[in-house]
Amino acid sequence: MKSISTLLFLILVFCMGVKAQKPILVSEDSITFGKGKLPGLSVLIPEVNYEKTLKTWTRDLQSRTKSKLITENNEMSIFGAKIKEISPNPINVYSKLMNLDSALKITVAFEVKKDQYIERSKGETELTNAKLYLKEFARNLYIDLAKDQADAEDKKLRDLQGDLSSLEKDKTRLQKTIQSENTTIVTEKDNITVQNNELASVTAEIVEQNQQLSETSDSPTKKAKTGYINGLEKRKKKVQNSIESSENRINKADNEIDKANAEIPRNEKMQEQVNEKIEKQQAVCQKFADKIKTIKLF
Repeated sequence: MKSISTLLFLILVFCMGVKAQKPILVSEDSITFGKGKLPGLSVLIPEVNYEKTLKTWTRDLQSRTKSKLITENNEMSIFGAKIKEISPNPINVYSKLMNLDSALKITVAFEVKKDQYIERSKGETELTNAKLYLKEFARNLYIDLAKDQADAEDKKLRDLQGDLSSLEKDKTRLQKTIQSENTTIVTEKDNITVQNNELASVTAEIVEQNQQLSETSDSPTKKAKTGYINGLEKRKKKVQNSIESSENRINKADNEIDKANAEIPRNEKMQEQVNEKIEKQQAVCQKFADKIKTIKLF
């Protein structure tokens, strides 16, 4: 079940997405160019970057022609531009770019013949074509911006999913550690049982052999007994070392199990937090996916 904070976040993201979405507006306008004022059009493109817009505008106007865009005092002009979407003939284009608070404004005049500009009084067809051209230019820029935003948010989501995957692997590793160390404890306890039985047997044998040695006066027999007892003492020492090693392994295993058991709840808490972040980020990603769809419909 989603927490209240997550639900509130999703509602906020939805509201922000609806509020932030702005249309692309193309309108009939005039442009002050040089000492005169020319009839033209303007388009508002939300959010886009000035430098990128200028670069794209320059590239589009200069494509399919050897003419270059000339810029002077923030006024741009190109002569003989080939914009087939507007006219089959080369046209002159005068334009300005202006940064507004949350949008960029392009104001442009299209000169189809000397001193003859596209405007309503000169015919609807070319005016409609020019509006469509500007709107398509603006829409493509806006879509590119939204895709970049969506890509950035998708990367954040992938990073979070990567974090979650790492946490899941860590938890699996911790669980395997517990299983492995429990197996070690069982194995070492079995070994201790075996070695304790061996220790009891060897100790009893040493006591018995020492008793026999004390009762023997024959020198060769004493020497043989002494050698045998020394061998038993070495066996006893080896068994004691084996028991001590098993006890150390058990202590180490217990410590590893304690550490893993303490780490798992922290891991699960972190997974819960990352899952909540993923859920929120998925909502953000969806907002930008919807934004792209909406812009394509403009």
